[in-house]
Amino acid sequence: MQTLMFNSTIKRVQLWEGSKGNSKLIETFDNVPTVKVENGYYEVMQKSGENGGVVPVLRVPMANTNMFIER
Repeated sequence: MQTLMFNSTIKRVQLWEGSKGNSKLIETFDNVPTVKVENGYYEVMQKSGENGGVVPVLRVPMANTNMFIER
């Protein structure tokens, strides 16, 4: 089981290998306005470049991912 932590105040997502805070940090994404729920996946959307477009940068299956939303 992996853990996806989304901080909606600072717009950061962290993906952890296991339980929240008790495992290895796999990846960090900044400038993330939202995490979408799409067809059984959590999809991390990141602002890119100067034009401010939003692009998907990570998809993880909901079946083996706990997601926490922090403020």
